[in-house]
Amino acid sequence: MNALTIVLAAAIASLCPQAASFAQDITAPAAIDEFAQLQNALHTSRAGGDMGAYLKGSESLYALLNGSPRAALQMMSAETLSGNPDEALRYFSQYVDMGQADEETLKSKSFDALRELPKYQRIHARMTANGAVISAAGELFGLQPAARIPEDIDYDSAQKIFYLTTVLGRQILQVDMTGRSKEFASSPDHWPMMAIKIDARRRVLWATEVAVNGFAPAPKADWGRSAVLLYDLRSAKLLQRIEGPPKAALGDMTLDPDGNAIVSDGELGGIYRISRITHKLERIDAGDFISPQTPAVLADGKHLLVPDYARGIGVLDLQSKSVAWLPTEGRRALSGIDGLYVAGRTWIATQNGASPERVIKFLVNDANTAVVSETIIERSTPTLGDPTHGVIVGDYFYYIANSGWDALDDHGNLADGKSLPRSSIRRAKIS
Repeated sequence: MNALTIVLAAAIASLCPQAASFAQDITAPAAIDEFAQLQNALHTSRAGGDMGAYLKGSESLYALLNGSPRAALQMMSAETLSGNPDEALRYFSQYVDMGQADEETLKSKSFDALRELPKYQRIHARMTANGAVISAAGELFGLQPAARIPEDIDYDSAQKIFYLTTVLGRQILQVDMTGRSKEFASSPDHWPMMAIKIDARRRVLWATEVAVNGFAPAPKADWGRSAVLLYDLRSAKLLQRIEGPPKAALGDMTLDPDGNAIVSDGELGGIYRISRITHKLERIDAGDFISPQTPAVLADGKHLLVPDYARGIGVLDLQSKSVAWLPTEGRRALSGIDGLYVAGRTWIATQNGASPERVIKFLVNDANTAVVSETIIERSTPTLGDPTHGVIVGDYFYYIANSGWDALDDHGNLADGKSLPRSSIRRAKIS
């Protein structure tokens, strides 16, 4: 989880009005504008005791977020406060059916009227099972202390070396199969390093650096800036630096079949393509995303999978810019995904916005329009911690576990009583 997803998760959980400031400060894309307005309206109606407006606003939020787990909890709250316990419990059951469990949120006074109901207790008992330990992965190696908050990972098969970005280290590390690491490059602006992708054919490496607004590890004078970096993979020479749009946070990336970088802006919701030849940055979406994370190009080259931290998984048509959202069907938790990776009909997600956090495989239909089944790779283990990103290498999925993001506060400082954990690279067989 990066700083952007931490802030968004807090906003969704609390439904506070701060996100509305984004709409006031910049010309916001439609989805972000609607999201901010809904949060503001919900805060106002709840504070004023207008439960009719609160329920109506919760329904609108549920539709915008495509029935996400957090949206289901919001509906549970609104229905409870509106005196509709049966409807509230229907949404609670849906939340549990999506594999979620959140004891802290359920302690809210919003749910006092439900707690003694037998049906609530039965659903709550089912929820407890969602926190059970599952692990089909093993550790490849532990990361050395230099990897301070590892964020993204890729693999160069020619050298048999992993490349990792680090947030507090503000660098790119080369790591061999035994876990030994050395610095490949440091951030040219001393900002946290975020995304990384290797173009093995052209022997170049793409990365991003982001001075997240309000984030202490970046110089305050640079807050709200981000850049895409292009390195020579052989010499580590910085070939190009492309400044991102004002106030954007270009935090996640993939490469298309032509070697162009496709970068998502988790702060303002945009998706951008950067030409490998001209280095020109071009926006390729129409404003449907709130907080897009790591995208993935589908095999046809015409569609892009975009996991939106708030709205779920969208399939972006690169020609028309239209987005088709995968349905949750009241039983799939598709939001809260930081990294999404494609191996045929198997999509693998690092889902640090789920509760509990997990690494999961989704099997989709041939048309890429629905999830057919899901298999959890890892959940609720001491080794998982806060997973961030991964990479598919052959028959295995390798991912960053125990990144340490959960040891930081919203401003990137070590939280009281916390210390950075031992991060590791874990792997699981895809098939």
